[in-house]
Amino acid sequence: MSGIQPVADGLQNRRAEKPSTPWFLRHAVQVLTLIWIFFSGLNGVHHVLAQETADPASSAPISREQTIETDTEIRKRLNAIYDEIDALADVTVWVREGVVVLSGRVANESSAARAVSLAQRVEGVVEVEDEIDRTLSVEENLDPLLERTSELVDTVSRAWPLYAVAAGTFLTVGFLGHLVASAGRFWLWVAPNPFIAGLIAQSIRIVAILGGVLLALSILDAMALFSAAAGGVGLVGLAVGFAVKDTIENYIASVMLSLRQPFRADDHVVINDLEGIVVRLTSRATVLMTLDGNHLRIPNAEVFKGVILNYTRNPQRRMNFKLGVDVDDDPIAAYSAGLDALRKLKFILDDPQVSAYIVEVGDSNIVLEFSAWVDQRTTDFLKARSTAINVVKTVLKDQGFSMPEPIYRVRLDGLGSLDPLLAKREAGNLGQKKAGNGSRTSPTGKAATVKKPTATVALAEVDVSPDEDVRRQIAEDRAKGDQEDLLSDQRPIE
Repeated sequence: MSGIQPVADGLQNRRAEKPSTPWFLRHAVQVLTLIWIFFSGLNGVHHVLAQETADPASSAPISREQTIETDTEIRKRLNAIYDEIDALADVTVWVREGVVVLSGRVANESSAARAVSLAQRVEGVVEVEDEIDRTLSVEENLDPLLERTSELVDTVSRAWPLYAVAAGTFLTVGFLGHLVASAGRFWLWVAPNPFIAGLIAQSIRIVAILGGVLLALSILDAMALFSAAAGGVGLVGLAVGFAVKDTIENYIASVMLSLRQPFRADDHVVINDLEGIVVRLTSRATVLMTLDGNHLRIPNAEVFKGVILNYTRNPQRRMNFKLGVDVDDDPIAAYSAGLDALRKLKFILDDPQVSAYIVEVGDSNIVLEFSAWVDQRTTDFLKARSTAINVVKTVLKDQGFSMPEPIYRVRLDGLGSLDPLLAKREAGNLGQKKAGNGSRTSPTGKAATVKKPTATVALAEVDVSPDEDVRRQIAEDRAKGDQEDLLSDQRPIE
């Protein structure tokens, strides 16, 4: 005890002599230590969670009964597997405690990955270490390809008679289908027009080709290949169908128009506010020639769904026009005079009869509407209407009926000096309206004799024959015969 006491005293003396650490440094060190411990623990937790998320199997418990016999069985099993695979024959296996180490040589990366995958699938393997050397040798990588090519050539050389029979069957069926489809006169006799005949012939060719393919694949026992190809073709066909929807719609409309024709060549029609004379109907569009002599192509889909006005189907056509007379005139006498003038025109039909109506009574005139019928086969509609308007207007004017312009009365306050002038003008107008039988009073008060319709006969002789310039151009265009035309006089017209 006497020896221990001096030592203890010396330690206490040295502790007493050692200077004390400032308090703020001690607290700073403690805070930094706590921060380091917190982040270290957080990093460890994150690492564990990442491992469990990436590979759940890695967290599975490892069996404690891993013996030398188990390692030996794993090694033998893997060696037996690799010996059966030529690409993995040089792989060496070493196993201890369930950990498999692969070494040796393989030709490429895919062979090494295959060896590792096989080792991981063996029961009892805990981990696989890949130490295989990839040689990337040209000879070793080309040998499998050459072997497969040689096997393919050998298979073809042995099976060529079967392939020849399949190819002969396909060609025979396709050729027979082509011969049947090429019987043009027969299909023209069966079908209503050349377009339908061509459609039937093309369908027969397609069916013959598909039938030949099916027979050839059946001979080769490869119908599964056809099923897989049919599925892909179906998807492609669906996509193409959506892409060319307008084209298909137009094609179907062409078929329907060729079967039930809404018009014939040279018909004067209006299709969706587009006016012209029909030139031809093709598999894509209806061709019109406008009254100006221009070609107009309308897609058949629009023609099939559109509103069609045909002026040619009924050669008789009614024309209407309006004329106005003064409010003080007798409208019955006015339109009677106009009807008499229309009946004297040679191009006006007697049946249906001409007619006239009082349409409107305005502030300054009475509006009369005249109707008459013409035969478009011998009379041009526009020329006839123009002539009729001029004749009726001339007759009404010669018989003293006035056709005033709209009159507006303007009131000017404070300009009393104009009242005498206005009164004189009104008196003149009243005097002009007072007419007896066969005479009218002029603005000066003198009686004026009604003029006879001297111009009626001259105007009636105006040429109103149809304008054949456009139809002549259409006839020349159709006479060439170098373009498709689905219109036929043999088919019914709606």
